[in-house]
Amino acid sequence: MKLSKQVIRELPKTDLHLHLDGSLRIGTLLELAREKKIELPSDSEAGMLELVFKERYDNLTEYLKGFQYTVAVLQDPESLERVSFELMEDNIREGVRYIEVRFAPHLHIRPGLEFKDVLLAVNRGLQRAVDHYNHSVAAIRDGEEPPFAYGIIVCALRKFEPVYSDYYRQLYEIHQFSTQKEVFQMAAIELARAAVRVRDEFGIPVVGFDLAGDEMGYPAIDFKPAYDFVHRNFMKKTVHAGEAYGPESIFQAITELHADRIGHGNYLFATDMIRSNDILDKQDYVERLSQYIADRRITIEVCLSSNMQTIPTLHRIADHSFGQMIDNRLSCTLCTDNRLVSRTSVSRELELAIKHFPFTVHQLKDMLVYGFKRSFFFGPYTRKRRYVRQNIDYLETVLVRHQIVDDDLPLED
Repeated sequence: MKLSKQVIRELPKTDLHLHLDGSLRIGTLLELAREKKIELPSDSEAGMLELVFKERYDNLTEYLKGFQYTVAVLQDPESLERVSFELMEDNIREGVRYIEVRFAPHLHIRPGLEFKDVLLAVNRGLQRAVDHYNHSVAAIRDGEEPPFAYGIIVCALRKFEPVYSDYYRQLYEIHQFSTQKEVFQMAAIELARAAVRVRDEFGIPVVGFDLAGDEMGYPAIDFKPAYDFVHRNFMKKTVHAGEAYGPESIFQAITELHADRIGHGNYLFATDMIRSNDILDKQDYVERLSQYIADRRITIEVCLSSNMQTIPTLHRIADHSFGQMIDNRLSCTLCTDNRLVSRTSVSRELELAIKHFPFTVHQLKDMLVYGFKRSFFFGPYTRKRRYVRQNIDYLETVLVRHQIVDDDLPLED
């Protein structure tokens, strides 16, 4: 039996690497920009896709330029709540049962809009969408399908410029005698403290802490104090690593920042990107690292479309290191990264993976289940176990209903 788009839509899915400010509906971006009198490179969807949200980029730096426009329209609680609701709704409509939305709250702080206000606005939008669909879908109410759920991940930035936000301008002024790196580290520590406080005081599902931005010149170890703080306060951790730097960045994220998951990790096996002269046998290094990741079940948040856009040397999806990850039996889950900027969805990422890599039904089930098992689900572990079991049972139901039982997994044309 071939796997159709309809079956893919029905399968219970997750998106554990999903940036809020990179996943707006393009129509919403244009509408908000008009309301707030923010000038965009184009006032049409076609123009924005041609000039900003392109199919390919020269590098990650160019890819990130589009965020200046999306962040600009998200400077008030109403807009944050709206795009959060729409993002949850977009995922629900394609059968994504659980998402973890990540963003850098400091980019939205300004006079009258504090850290907690930003988190509360995002949470309101996500919760409103979840409540609506969980209550309106009869199969969920009757217990025949698992409910929709979400978590929030806050992102520290490896680097930023004072013009990014009022918060960063103030930080530079207060610490004007500190080095740039010291300012970045202070911002991360403040974010860590604020995230734990908001989670504990308001009960907002802030489930994880992340580090995003340019890896080159801004190693993970610089942010160890912030990660140590969230680690001591029982918050889960993920790190953008191996996205634009080599295996050493991934090693550092795991050993120094206690990373439970790795964002991207596409250069895990890239021996040619190892910089340290102390590593004499590079092949042995990546083999040991990959086996350590496999043994610890550290999950890699794979973003195929995003990596294809930002890595000029990656010409075919089939050449992505995801194939090696599968061969090494690593715990992987497919993610979108940015639904707008990468012009994608979870269903599309799944279609790309099945089309370009030799998947079996067993491997498909494993990958989908990893997303639920390795999520940073908010609340007691017993509740998470029940939720994971609900989705596993529903996954089996969908596959049996559509007679997807063969060992090979061809896509329907």
